[in-house]
Amino acid sequence: MGAGLIAWAANYLWLWWRKSQLKSIGGEIEPDEFESTMRKTQIIDLREKKDFDAGHILGARNMPYSVIKERMGELREDLPVYLYDAAGELSVRAAGRLKKAGFQKVNWLKKGYQNWSGKTKKKKSLD
Repeated sequence: MGAGLIAWAANYLWLWWRKSQLKSIGGEIEPDEFESTMRKTQIIDLREKKDFDAGHILGARNMPYSVIKERMGELREDLPVYLYDAAGELSVRAAGRLKKAGFQKVNWLKKGYQNWSGKTKKKKSLD
């Protein structure tokens, strides 16, 4: 149990430190601010395609975290990037990758899609 607690604490401290380092390019934002400022941004859903198809933020583009390194060339560096995932953890990592690649303005949704109550879109079933 002690080792698990130490691992949890280390992960928590690492995420806290990483978030503080990424404040210079944007940072974590509340859902209401995300929604009110998302016009003229690139909204990226970092979840896998099946989750994206089940429901996503209106206007979002699916770019799973597993392929963001290969696909970040599809993003414009002159427009802000808004990220979200299921619960918020992967967005911090993706923001770090984008910062390293030269993106200047990157924000992510606090607590991810699970915390979203704004407009969404779902893929229509062909059944």
